[in-house]
Amino acid sequence: MKYTLDVGLGDRSYPIFIEDGIMATVGADLAKRKIAKRFAVIADDNVARLYGSTLMRSLSEAGIAAELLTFPQGEASKNLQVFAGLASRLAQLGIDRKDGLIALGGGVTGDLTGFLAASYLRGLPFVQVPTTLLSQVDSSVGGKTGVDLPEGKNLVGAFYQPEVVYIDTAVLTTLPLGELIGGLAEVIKYGVIRDFDFFVFLERHLDQILCLEQASIQQMIFTCCRIKAEVVAEDERESDIRRILNFGHTIGHAVEAASDYSIIHGMAVAIGMVAALRLAVACELCKKSDAGRVAALINAYGLPTEIPADLDRQRIKKYLLTDKKTVAGSVFYVLPTTIGKVLITNEVSEAQLESVLQKR
Repeated sequence: MKYTLDVGLGDRSYPIFIEDGIMATVGADLAKRKIAKRFAVIADDNVARLYGSTLMRSLSEAGIAAELLTFPQGEASKNLQVFAGLASRLAQLGIDRKDGLIALGGGVTGDLTGFLAASYLRGLPFVQVPTTLLSQVDSSVGGKTGVDLPEGKNLVGAFYQPEVVYIDTAVLTTLPLGELIGGLAEVIKYGVIRDFDFFVFLERHLDQILCLEQASIQQMIFTCCRIKAEVVAEDERESDIRRILNFGHTIGHAVEAASDYSIIHGMAVAIGMVAALRLAVACELCKKSDAGRVAALINAYGLPTEIPADLDRQRIKKYLLTDKKTVAGSVFYVLPTTIGKVLITNEVSEAQLESVLQKR
């Protein structure tokens, strides 16, 4: 089955295509769209090994010239040094404003490539071909791009939308189990922040989703993309409603950074969601039963719910204060009021935060 939806942003609107095996037809579709005369395909070395030949063959068969550029896999590569190295490679290849970029990979690749597209020659068109569950349901949609600094995640970047997103659900079968499970944290997020019925769907279809049953997986990814597309269309640059997409990310990003990125993003977000649920209960915003139900689903999908005991709590607090969502020294949290609704608040006391961060 094939799903299609649009991210409605006026003259910057773009389609999302979700289909098993779509990577093999990316070239034919791009040829019709005439986005660029040639492309630089950017992928980490592992994804290039797995899928590079499939995408490059698709482009070649459609008569589209392309070069494949790689970098070392992992969050540690999402930095200004790797960014600069890739930019230099574009210059060496003579990439010009009639050319474009394709991000082939997960969130790191999408963020790096999008920031390159926004910056190189002050703007090139780019395309997303996400290959992880996390990037398929979240980071490939919405135009957030950027890199990390030693001081925190995603502190340098830009809002820059892709031209089209191709989501091939077949690639999920080659994902390491940890990467697949990590992506489910972002999936659960959508049910908590916006759609109670979707949350129930995730409860009822847990076995099918974990077994990668295609009908359930495609419906799940479509629903996540639909919710994100709706939110982005309402608030592209995160001045208001889009901030709800950060549920679990404020503490999650701090945990991820404090672990020196040994905890992958999805796992950190799961920990951050449970911490946010506990904050919501402590602030008397959310029923303990609702918070427990969400935490139970997070646990049922094999995701962590506790901050590791050996992780330095002071480092976590330091990264909280450098989070890009912090305003005038005040940390803002996305806290559930019930399953399907959240609010954004900075009215969290030091004691309440300490109670959530304490070792258990």
